[in-house]
Amino acid sequence: VQLVESGGGLVQAGGSLRLSCAASGSTFSINAMGWYRQAPGRKRELVAAITSGSSSTNYADSVKGRFTISRDSARNTMYLQMNSLKPEDTAVYYCNARELHPMYEYDYWGQGTQVTVSS
Repeated sequence: VQLVESGGGLVQAGGSLRLSCAASGSTFSINAMGWYRQAPGRKRELVAAITSGSSSTNYADSVKGRFTISRDSARNTMYLQMNSLKPEDTAVYYCNARELHPMYEYDYWGQGTQVTVSS
């Protein structure tokens, strides 16, 4: 599975961005996808996740009500709509795809896209 993110950039506080993650390869094996972010000097953290078929989503408390994760299975693409952006949202955002096996999980990662929110 290969993941390619796009849509990052520089935006003022209060603005919006939409990130995209295009998946290719053995996408039938993916059970869940998500967005993570990592700011300088901080650990990578989960932002939002969505299950296969988009039946379930979950969000970090810090982004609830502002970010929306979605998935277009026909296009093998996942999105993150980010509204009301804050300077603390500044980070590199990574796309993640996860395979769930009986005894283990396997993660695929994109290369990351920079989101910078100016105050």
